[in-house]
Amino acid sequence: MSRPGPPSRTTAAPPAPGDAVPPDPRCFLIRGQLRRPLALTVAQLRERWPQRRAEVVFDCATNGPQHHTFEGPLLREVIDAAEPAFDVRRRKDRSRYVLAITGRDGHHAALSWAELDADFGDAPVLLATAMDGRPLDASGSQLVVPSDRCGARYISAVTGIWFGTCVPPEADGSRAGGPGPDPS
Repeated sequence: MSRPGPPSRTTAAPPAPGDAVPPDPRCFLIRGQLRRPLALTVAQLRERWPQRRAEVVFDCATNGPQHHTFEGPLLREVIDAAEPAFDVRRRKDRSRYVLAITGRDGHHAALSWAELDADFGDAPVLLATAMDGRPLDASGSQLVVPSDRCGARYISAVTGIWFGTCVPPEADGSRAGGPGPDPS
């Protein structure tokens, strides 16, 4: 499905540790280079998207192997609903985008859109709504990266997701007219 119009050049910064955190642990924000930024709860994740199941084992440095079953929508499908500001027909454009995910405890993780995109890595990364059969409504959604061997990119109580380009077009000289004059 193509999206009409040129990509947005929104310049929202990734979430910082001091950014405002939604007061409700069940609510998190999706913002950045999107046509429809979202504020969502765990209940909305459960109601609006198909729930996938992932049985995972990750090696925790302090507690050894951890076995869990998570349920929730694919992160890619949730971000698609926020309408990324890229032309879906241009694969190279899509590969420039990244996601920065923040948890209530200040933990951060980064993913590339190419990891999630069906034309690239097609990784089944979840925004979990349940863990081991228990709903996460009270504690908040969790980022689940089933392919990771360690749990470093598992984010508990997600408070924000920033989506945008890793290199602005102006920085790499790709804007109309190419790079400006050499200052030397």
